[in-house]
Amino acid sequence: MNLRIGQGIDFHRLENGLKLWLGGVLLPSEKGCVAHSDGDVLLHAICDAMLGAAALGDIGHHFPDNSSEFKNIDSIILLKRSFNLIRENGFSIVNVDSTVCLEKPKIASFIPEMRSVIAAILETSADNISIKATTAEKMGFIGKEEGVVALASVLLKK
Repeated sequence: MNLRIGQGIDFHRLENGLKLWLGGVLLPSEKGCVAHSDGDVLLHAICDAMLGAAALGDIGHHFPDNSSEFKNIDSIILLKRSFNLIRENGFSIVNVDSTVCLEKPKIASFIPEMRSVIAAILETSADNISIKATTAEKMGFIGKEEGVVALASVLLKK
């Protein structure tokens, strides 16, 4: 069995009056991500981790942020397309481990839904999708509620 691991990371600035999408779920929040797409940092990090594990480049290569095709695109579509790329190259998901670093809102109660959404797209069990949440303890741009970061590691098998 051929195993490959990849890592992904995504950052977005937060501003008042925008929607906050995380893991394919719309969260109640005063602030949302400034982005070319819907700004779902968690799905973007998972896309990058999958693409990296399969040595297929990164999300910006496949879905450039200067293309009108991807303006305001639902990141679920990006995750589906990234998954199709790895599948076309003979890979499937073993597991995903991810972390979202965000001061607020607290996301723990939304994690089960996020895991279900992601698992359905990646054609795996929610038991294979881990999402953790942390804050920056009021430090830096995350602590000042100016931004959000997501990190993901993905293990693929061929």
